[in-house]
Order: sequence, then structure tokens, then C-alpha cells
Amino acid sequence: MTVLVQIAQFLLSLSILVFLHEMGHYMFAKLFHTRVEKFYIFFNPWFSLFKKKIGETEYGIGWLPLGGYVKISGMIDESMDKEQMKLPPQPHEFRAKPAYQRLLIMIGGVVVNFLLALVIYSSILYLWGESYLPTKNVKYGISCDSVALDIGLKNGDKILSLDGREIEKFSNIFHDLVVEDVSTIEIERDGEKLKIPVRDEHMADLLKSEFFIAPRFPFIVSGHLKESPAKEAGIQEGDQVIGINGNVTEYFDEFVTLLAGLKSETIDISVLREGERIEYTLATTENATIGVSVMGMQHFFEFEKIEYGILQAIPAGISKGFSRAVSYIKQLKLIFTPKTKAYESLGGFIKIGSFFPTVWNWQAFWEMTALLSIILAIMNLLPIPALDGGHVMFLLYEIVSGRKPGDKFMEYAQIAGMALLLMLLLYANGNDVVQLFRK
Repeated sequence: MTVLVQIAQFLLSLSILVFLHEMGHYMFAKLFHTRVEKFYIFFNPWFSLFKKKIGETEYGIGWLPLGGYVKISGMIDESMDKEQMKLPPQPHEFRAKPAYQRLLIMIGGVVVNFLLALVIYSSILYLWGESYLPTKNVKYGISCDSVALDIGLKNGDKILSLDGREIEKFSNIFHDLVVEDVSTIEIERDGEKLKIPVRDEHMADLLKSEFFIAPRFPFIVSGHLKESPAKEAGIQEGDQVIGINGNVTEYFDEFVTLLAGLKSETIDISVLREGERIEYTLATTENATIGVSVMGMQHFFEFEKIEYGILQAIPAGISKGFSRAVSYIKQLKLIFTPKTKAYESLGGFIKIGSFFPTVWNWQAFWEMTALLSIILAIMNLLPIPALDGGHVMFLLYEIVSGRKPGDKFMEYAQIAGMALLLMLLLYANGNDVVQLFRK
């Protein structure tokens, strides 16, 4: 069921983004009296799920959710309508319009996507505000995955700064470490301040990190799962787990580390209940769990909450949108930096879908939709034939040089661009499949 919820959110988000992106092209085409022959959400090779012709335009929904398109008369695009291009240009065709009008038609989708992201971010801040965990409030220190440990961090370290710059939001530490070319992590360990170097060879592992670091917190039982050896043994909600098999586990990550591998085994667990230490014996499940849920971080840490009125939300949303765009451009550059091996982490639809929450949450849905809208805008601006950016590149050449690329050249460029995009699509989604089998 959780997978179905993620799929539903992904398809709804993609439908919204594709529809509005193509609407951007459509509106500018109509503004300049350019004929739009088709307007499709998703692609429709061989057949359509729905189609209806209204006026000069056929509106439809395709079955292949890889994007969408508007077919504009007199334009070399993915439809590869060569017969139309053999005829003399007509006033209503794309190729008959001035270069600046064609340029606006081509960037219309990108403009709408970016403006959409700014509107969504502003709306989110107005409706829900912004909540975050300040780095300084992570009072128990951090828990580390294997990548963080390899870099030199240890469980219990407190992050002070990156390259001497304090990071206000704990959630931004990993982001800044990856995209800001950080060389040193300043920490506090056992009351002593240390500097941990971050070398270039760490970057590839960082990008593959499962969680890198997380706030450390005590293990307090908040409830029981359907299969719960802990409940059967007598462990109650509110109990604090402090030991396993005689080993002290002051924090949840310590317990998880010791429990790993103890599948279907009898173990001893120590808990604190109203200041009294109590011992229990139970058998773990075949997945090496004890069947309890854990008290969330909100119970242990003081979060910051910022409320926004409408006049504050708009500029804050715009700022957030631009910040996200700059961040994504920096991340995109990593793919073309061989030492980072970021291309190995490139994902397709499965990876994107996994970023949506497993339960329906409108705030998280719109956060992800805004981010995807920015990604769609930036990706479409890449100077690759078959993308909007490829057409923009040739139009700018025409405006600067005064010479228009020939139709035959544009046809070959379109084919080459489509082939490149297909290869990238297969590579990204192939990575998803490989990662599924590795889990």
C-alpha cells in the first residue's frame, strides 16, 4: 500500500508539472497566433488514453508517463513531421514567426515551471510555516553511517561548523558538505574541539551514503507493532531501553547496532520505568527486531518554527526557490565531475518516486512538486537538441549571427538529441533497477 501511495503522488505531481509546462509553450504560441496541432499530457505512441479535438487543437492524455508535448505547426520537434516542413511556410507556423517570438514560445514551459515553484514555496510557507532542528540543539551528538565513520566522524560527535561556517539547520549539513566543496568539518568530541578533513576521495562515497549522520537520541518506546515480542515480554510504552545482553545502550543507534544480526534469537533487554531498572527476556523476530515504535525526535529536541504572513511568505518563497535552483545547478555539476562518481547515483522514476512520503502528506507532496518543477525547468534548459534548451541554443545563434540553421541540420540535431535523451533515460532507470537488486 505504501508503494501505491508513492506512485499516486508521483503521477499526480508529474501530471501537474507536465500540464503546466506544456501550457507555457501553448500560451506563448497562442499569443503570437501560432497554430498548436496537439496538446498532450504524457506521450501517446500508437494510441491515446483520451483525445478530443477542439478547434484546431487535439487535446489528449497519452499512456507513457515520460513527459508531454505540444505539436506546433511548422516546427521540427519530436513528431518529426517532415512532410509539413517540405511545404512553403504559412503565416500561422512556428518557422514563419520572428526569432524573438519563437524564443519566447520555447522558453514558455521553463518560465511557467520556475514561477510555479516560487508560488508553491510561498504557499507552503504561508500555510504551514517552516520547522527545522537547529544544529546547536542536537545535544546528544550524532549517529554515523559507515561513510561518516570512514571520513573520521564518531557517534556522539557534535557538529560545530563546516570550513568555519556555522550551519544553522542540521538538515543542511549533508547538503552543504556535498555541494559547497567543504574541506574541513569542525566538531566537539568529549569536550575537545577537532577538525576532520574531507578529502576528494570521500565525495563518491558521500553521494552513496544512506543517511550519513542523524541526531542521536535515547530509545524510548512509543508503541508496539503488530508482531511485538517486546509487548509479549511486558515492555510498555514509555519504557526507556538502556541495555541489551548486558551491554549499555544509552542511545537508540547503539541498540540498533547491537541488535543487528540477532535474528530469531533470545536476548536480554534492560529498561528504565519510572526510575526503576527492569530486566526482560524475549526472542527477536526473523528480521532482528523487537516489534516497537520509537519516540520521535520532537520529544527530545527543541525545534524552531517560523510562521509567515502572506507579505512575508512571498519574498521568503521566492528566496527559497532561487536557493533550490542554485543548489540543483551545483549538484548537476557533480555529474560531470569524474572524481565524484555522481553519475553512478543518477536515478530515474523509481528513485524520484521513492522521495515521496509513504503516507499522503500534502505539505511533503507540494515540497517535492516544487523541487521537481525547478529540476524540470533546469533540465529543459540544457543545450541538448530535442530539449527546449537545444531549440533556445539554435535560436540564440540565429539572433546573434542573423543566419537560421537549415531544416536538414535541425532534423539531424533533433534525432541526435532524442537518441541521447533515450540513452540517459535508460541509464538512469537502469541504475534504479540495479539498486533494487542490491537491496
